[in-house]
Amino acid sequence: LAAATWLVVAKQAALRLQTEASDYYLRAELRAAKAGVSLEWTDDTLAWKVRAALRGDNGVPRWAPVLQGIDAMSATEQRDAAWVYWKARALQVLSRESPEGDAMRATASSLLEGIAGQLSFYGGLAAENLGVIATLPARPAPLTEAEREVAQRHPGLTRGLRMIGLGLRHEGVREWNFTLRGMGDRELLAAAQLACDREVWDRCINTSDRTRVEVDMEQRFPTPFRAEIQARARELGLDPAYVFGLIRQESRFIADAKSTVGAMGLMQVMPATAKWTARKIGLANYQADQIADRQTNIKLGTSYLKYVLDDFGGSRAMAAAAYNAGPSRSRRWREGPVLEAAVWAENIPFNETRDYVKKVLSNSAF
Repeated sequence: LAAATWLVVAKQAALRLQTEASDYYLRAELRAAKAGVSLEWTDDTLAWKVRAALRGDNGVPRWAPVLQGIDAMSATEQRDAAWVYWKARALQVLSRESPEGDAMRATASSLLEGIAGQLSFYGGLAAENLGVIATLPARPAPLTEAEREVAQRHPGLTRGLRMIGLGLRHEGVREWNFTLRGMGDRELLAAAQLACDREVWDRCINTSDRTRVEVDMEQRFPTPFRAEIQARARELGLDPAYVFGLIRQESRFIADAKSTVGAMGLMQVMPATAKWTARKIGLANYQADQIADRQTNIKLGTSYLKYVLDDFGGSRAMAAAAYNAGPSRSRRWREGPVLEAAVWAENIPFNETRDYVKKVLSNSAF
């Protein structure tokens, strides 16, 4: 009972980013060993053990518990790119003082090579660790007229787009996604292109994301409203790629997007945030309904993004977390020792925000 209790305490401490979390995990293991019992480790509990070990002592990771925690995960969880990457990093460090150093380094390289081609946060970090330039997938052969025509005449795709056009987005998306079942890469590319041509950007991106072998980067990472976004970003000194990466994650470039909590527009700005930002930048005679105007939404969203980016010393990871979860949370997560950016991002306690930050950063790279 004591060992299981310490395991619960350890996980809660890890979620609160407390420096004692790794020690609590160790205490749970020692109590279990002394009592001759086995702890019930879930993948989630192990993940937080690894994250706590990555935070380590004053920002220096405890690599042995990192490796031990990952090796104890289920086979499925171990294949997650995050744990592949951190296992490789642990092996690289631990190999320095091991008689099996060469084999450990070879394993680490093999693990990194296995994810370095992925269009993801950890895929990019793996390529960087290996010292290679991440290469983009070869562009697929152009769609033929016949392939385009099949997509244009497909009843399900047509119905989906028509419903979306009538304002029945939820129903249209369901119809569209149902229609995509069983499609191969070429059919998916044709369907995605149909959505791109109609400027239904979320269906364009999400459909293209489904392809397995043939990857069209222009479909997956479109840049609608480029002139407006680039002009505003440069006016504020923001990297346009960072802004595009954030918008892709926030709204998939749906200009009239509205979330369940009330965030609106391309940049999913909350009404209270819009009002505060409008006052901050001196936007004269701002009215609440202006948040739905595309240009105003871009102006407010980029201004707020610039504010949080400056507030966090230019850290894109922290600024993205603040944009998603609020500056006060990001400030709280910043407390403690200085961490490697990837370690900090991996330790974000909210699953949604942790995933969001990784995707914004990887979107910006592509």
